[in-house]
Amino acid sequence: MADVILVLNAGSSSIKFSAFDARSTDLTLVFRGQIEGLFSAPRFTALDQDGKEIGVNDWGNGRLEHEDAVAHIGQFLRSHREGNRLVAVGHRVVHGGQRFSRPVLVTPDVLDELDKLAPLAPLHQPHNLKPIRVIAGQNPAVPQVACFDTAFHATQPELAQAFALPSSVTERGVRRYGFHGLSYEYIARTLAEVSPDAARGRTVVAHLGNGASMCAMSAGNSIASTMGFTAVDGLPMGTRCGSLDPGVILYLLDELKMDTRGVEDLLYKRSGLLGVSGISGDMRTLLGSADARARFAVDLYTYRIGRELGSLVAALQGLDALVFTAGIGEHAAEIRRRVGEEARWCGIEIDSDANEAGGPRISTSSSKVAVWVIPTNEELMIARHTREVTGAA
Repeated sequence: MADVILVLNAGSSSIKFSAFDARSTDLTLVFRGQIEGLFSAPRFTALDQDGKEIGVNDWGNGRLEHEDAVAHIGQFLRSHREGNRLVAVGHRVVHGGQRFSRPVLVTPDVLDELDKLAPLAPLHQPHNLKPIRVIAGQNPAVPQVACFDTAFHATQPELAQAFALPSSVTERGVRRYGFHGLSYEYIARTLAEVSPDAARGRTVVAHLGNGASMCAMSAGNSIASTMGFTAVDGLPMGTRCGSLDPGVILYLLDELKMDTRGVEDLLYKRSGLLGVSGISGDMRTLLGSADARARFAVDLYTYRIGRELGSLVAALQGLDALVFTAGIGEHAAEIRRRVGEEARWCGIEIDSDANEAGGPRISTSSSKVAVWVIPTNEELMIARHTREVTGAA
């Protein structure tokens, strides 16, 4: 029987989970998986550390509440192999606001404070908190840790966090927070092992997935990021628009007579690569398409990455390393090639063979900027924090 740290990442209609051996030095993965389609066609899938399917359940066209989903995950955990003992649970929580700049043990008071942050992340925060409440009710003796996507960016200087708005607005918490912090923290730690020189210098990390952002790091600390008040800001994403002139919102409200929920749906779910191409928000589909709209969406994506890279290099006052991570960053050699070509002005030279092979280093020996491909692991980062906070082992 293994002592297990369970990591949960809950969304509106799915829960991703990973279980780690708390007694192993490097927190060995025991299994991972997800329950998707909670309210339409729920399906449970679990994979072992090699990606082999070890559990599956299909509820057909039924409906599964978060309580039922968490209970099913717990049942699988206890029954897998010789059984496992749950010693702690770590949760990805999108928003920590200004108060929570590091992972924290969840208490009733903490949970109340996190509830108050829901207006800052209405599409994420309430769903992130549901499993915490479920486990507190079902197994109150198990310690739970909240790990925040915003926390890593707390080191940014005040100027990088500020909007040019009246203090009566900014004092309500309207400022740049930055997201994908758990991914960036993992990359910062891993880069210190892969290339200590790069980790000590000026680095831009491009987290390019269905959600996409970039972060400027100095000596492993965040000093600027492309996402701001919400996770819809910055780069175009799979279905999110990225940076947008606020006047566009006024136009949508005044001229197109959209309500706030309609605007929210447009910006978060019908824009980005999907909206521009009219085909798909999946980069793999767009790269494989000969449709002019798909090509334009990819062109816009790489153009915006190049512009944001220039902004972050300016914030760093130079660049020593560029790191690609997340689904597109790790697997789309074509995107890495295009970004590298458009960034030749700052001394980047991509080695085409190394890039096609996926790295880890994909820059030439003569490149003034080292370019890396480093897979991210937000779940492992959460498990590490959970063990540190609870002492679970």
